[in-house]
Amino acid sequence: MNALLLSWLQADVATLLVEKLIFAGIVVFVMLTTAAYTVYAERKVAAFIQQRPGPNRVGPLGLLQPAADAVKLILKEDIVPSDSSKFLHFLAPVITVTLAVLGLAMMPFAKGLILFDANIGILFVLGVASIAVYGVTLAGWASNSKYALLGGLRSSAQMISYELSMGLSVISVILLTNQFFAGDEFLRITSIVEAQRDAWFFLLNPIGFFIFVITAFAETNRTPFDLVEAEQELVGGFHTEYSGMKFGAFFVGEYLSVVVMSGLITTLFFGGYLGPFEETLGVAGWSPLWITLWGIAWFGAKTLFWVFIFLWVRWTLPRFKYNQLMSLGWKRTLPIALVNLMLIAALLSFGAYDWLK
Repeated sequence: MNALLLSWLQADVATLLVEKLIFAGIVVFVMLTTAAYTVYAERKVAAFIQQRPGPNRVGPLGLLQPAADAVKLILKEDIVPSDSSKFLHFLAPVITVTLAVLGLAMMPFAKGLILFDANIGILFVLGVASIAVYGVTLAGWASNSKYALLGGLRSSAQMISYELSMGLSVISVILLTNQFFAGDEFLRITSIVEAQRDAWFFLLNPIGFFIFVITAFAETNRTPFDLVEAEQELVGGFHTEYSGMKFGAFFVGEYLSVVVMSGLITTLFFGGYLGPFEETLGVAGWSPLWITLWGIAWFGAKTLFWVFIFLWVRWTLPRFKYNQLMSLGWKRTLPIALVNLMLIAALLSFGAYDWLK
């Protein structure tokens, strides 16, 4: 009897493991493809803003340009500086891409469609985001180049400055989740989504939402916070001494981070996979397949909207000076995020949101 039970448990675990591995492979493939076409989208958005055609030679409408870029990077020579720390020089882009992909593990694409639904999911995401700085910092240090080192140091200072404000804005979301979610697992990311069935959190917590968006731009080193690779000052910043697929890995990591941050904004403040008028449409009574497709469609549409915002801002706003960047992080966003957290806590204590229950 015990042997039969053990064999059944082993078979069940093996089946679950295979299912998770297949799902993980699909997610990674889709997201890497999404990152590649985000580069294409950025070039098209930039071309539209600058009144020029953009990529239009490789394939119809230039849609095969990402594949051509990938082949070019694979075939380019990998040049490693002779005085660099070769192992860390190789490890830095690996860390960058790996941590960007890890952020996808906790992303709920639809109801029940998530790779790893841990009860501390939001803490896992914040932890992964906090150590992403190591890839950039190691790249700058291992290159044995002053320009790259300055870029790496800028990145570490910048990310630490803005992670504090990001953490405070996320805590305000956790407080709202604890109020509106009928359960005690308020750190689970799916709980945060389900807590927004009555009202999306950007309506209840607008200040926290704006703080999170600003810090998301800083975390991904995007304009106007791209001081780590300011070409007028640092040639290429932390990746000055990289070429070939190692440079391509940093590129993929950056655009994956944009997609992950767009997904987080969607999940924490815009209801994730929840669509409008779900009660009116009777979505809960649909078949599981249609509920899943509904969730994927809304999550994808919201995420792509925020990816477009990331691209739009890059070609609209100028880069901050470094003292402006630090001043905004420590003297503006951090105090405002702290005051907003206390405000949300006070509103919840006095029952200001009870009418939504």
